Amino acid sequence: MENFEPHPLLRNPHAQTLAAAFWPRRFPRLPRSTARDFVTEPGTSIRGECHWQAPRRERPTLVLVHGLEGSCESGYMLGLAERAFAVGWNAVRLNQRNCGGTESLTPTLYNSGLSSDFRAVLSELIERDSIAEIFFAGYSMGGNLVLKMAGELAGSVPRQLRGVATVCPALELSRCVDAVDLPSNFIYQRHFVKGLKNRMRRKARLFPGKFDLDPMKQVRTLREFDDVITATYCGYRDAADYYAQCSALRVVQNICLPTLVVTSQDDPFVPFASFSDAALAHNPHIRVLAPEHGGHCAFISRYAGGHRFWAEGRIMDFFQRL
Repeated sequence: MENFEPHPLLRNPHAQTLAAAFWPRRFPRLPRSTARDFVTEPGTSIRGECHWQAPRRERPTLVLVHGLEGSCESGYMLGLAERAFAVGWNAVRLNQRNCGGTESLTPTLYNSGLSSDFRAVLSELIERDSIAEIFFAGYSMGGNLVLKMAGELAGSVPRQLRGVATVCPALELSRCVDAVDLPSNFIYQRHFVKGLKNRMRRKARLFPGKFDLDPMKQVRTLREFDDVITATYCGYRDAADYYAQCSALRVVQNICLPTLVVTSQDDPFVPFASFSDAALAHNPHIRVLAPEHGGHCAFISRYAGGHRFWAEGRIMDFFQRL
């Protein structure tokens, strides 16, 4: 796999991260999608935007999971889906619960423990669509969820699930939240907290009487939000309990299928130290690519065209070799 050479103007991790969020992108090789709701538990669905080849059951299928406060319309989701479709694969861009305008599909909230949602999608693609080769890719929070799913499946991986890949997975939640709380990361903290609060206000309007938003008024950080909202409404004792139970690092030693982890050593809020943990580093099924630069889920290279977004290329290289 080729080495990552960052854009000469984007060697700073914050420059990489912010540029990726605002970089103008077009996706001419990705056709219009078909929306599909996957039932993940009674009363709850998540929506996928599906790009099907014909006939779909004979093509490999890539399922994509976005990060915190992202959606199926995030640039990296569209970019990777386009690469997959261009080589003849199906692509399914999933929204996590409540994301992408889907708040009405569930009375619950989304959180980093809901790997069961993606096991349900996997099962439906196998049982209903008869897909023979399925691959999952997740970014940031979605990366944690994909790794958590793979670790929980352990030795019971369906033969149809051929491999998983993640980009900058937040696999040790407590460390990530602490990193976001650093003064140098105030812009990310503000963005995440503002988005989460706005989403809770929309949920409260859709489900009157279900959520008490008064404690949220004093929330200024992700940890505070998880203490008063996520833990309260998702069944955890507090934020610390939520992070301990839902971090993929707890189960990555059980992963038994080909797995690619792409991360950067200068990620502003996914500490690189997490990736040296023996549970991950000593698992022979996991390959880690960790260039010095790249920011958070960015990896904007010095080369134009199809080589610009380096991580997307590495994921498709890895999957196609499988």
